[in-house]
Amino acid sequence: MWLSNVKLILVDRIIENGALRIVDDKIVEITESSGQPSGVTVFPGFIDMHGDMIEIELEPRPKVDFPMDVAVDHLDSRLAAAGVTTAYAAVSFSRTAIDGQRRSFKHTSEIIRALKQNIQGLRVDHRIHARFDMTYTAAIDALDELLTAGAVDLVSVMDHTPGQGQYRNVETLVANRIKSGLSEEEARLHVERRIENAVSAEQIIENLERLSALCKSHNVAMASHDGDTVEKSNLMADLGVVISEFPVTLEAAAVAKERSLMIAMGAPNAMRGQSYSGNLSARVAHSEGLLHILAADYHPAAILPAIHALSASDPDGLVGAVRLASANPAKALGLTDRGEISEGKRADLVLVDASDRVVQTFSAGETIFSKGTWLHSANQLNMRAAV
Repeated sequence: MWLSNVKLILVDRIIENGALRIVDDKIVEITESSGQPSGVTVFPGFIDMHGDMIEIELEPRPKVDFPMDVAVDHLDSRLAAAGVTTAYAAVSFSRTAIDGQRRSFKHTSEIIRALKQNIQGLRVDHRIHARFDMTYTAAIDALDELLTAGAVDLVSVMDHTPGQGQYRNVETLVANRIKSGLSEEEARLHVERRIENAVSAEQIIENLERLSALCKSHNVAMASHDGDTVEKSNLMADLGVVISEFPVTLEAAAVAKERSLMIAMGAPNAMRGQSYSGNLSARVAHSEGLLHILAADYHPAAILPAIHALSASDPDGLVGAVRLASANPAKALGLTDRGEISEGKRADLVLVDASDRVVQTFSAGETIFSKGTWLHSANQLNMRAAV
């Protein structure tokens, strides 16, 4: 099959009117086109290394549980429609979660196992990103079992103790608890109790060392989450972390880059121009050369507009901004068969029309999303059988 008379976003340049040939699941030829441009732009399939959406799909309202197959199928559709062809579903182990509820020891372990059972045969290439609260010592053994079973593909470590990382501003955390329905007195009491129950620094270091050893033994990449200090960035680099997710200060991000970590931030942050929690802006990080990866975070449809938002200021323009959601996460995660439009790579492609809408998504050469049959018309896009 050929896709002809399209604009191709390659890893290092743009072909304004090009064509590519797909055989089975791979791109086998890329060339120039001589026909009338269709107005369609072809991007490499987006690789999302951190998407929190599965937890919301499973529990769209507090204490309202949806069946795993319903939740996963709906998320699969959302991702494909947003141009995501490889997705790491982020699920969390949280020490403060009540047993059986979202992010608790038992609940998260069950989600990971169920996800692995349900993602076979879906459209998007789904993988598991286990988010581990570094203060949650009791969950390390469960993570060990999941890694041994091959159920986890990426591990990130976080500390959501008030005053740390994402919640370094305690007043912001109190305000968020009030928004969730607590009175101010209840919110402050909740935060105070969490601070009182904080785990010692020595125990956290021990936990991190155990986690690092586990990840290395299973050849699974490790990421840090919400880095806020120079010391933490150095510690994470010493532990073998390869990705710094959502750093909350420029200082922490700068040291992470110096230590060769790739820095990931949320596409909604980049699209909106600000963090919803008042932390570091992805656009500011990008302007300082401190952004390598865009992640869906909580909304996959934000990836494409985030790319456009950053393309104007990227040193390599649109080509550089597209790498943030394709080639760069592929490199960070060791996905050598995808991440760019190149001969020999998987035919993971996103077709976008002149109105900047995703109209078709290919995964390994197969259509996994289409807005309709109009795209197959020779008047819109020349798709001819490969010779």
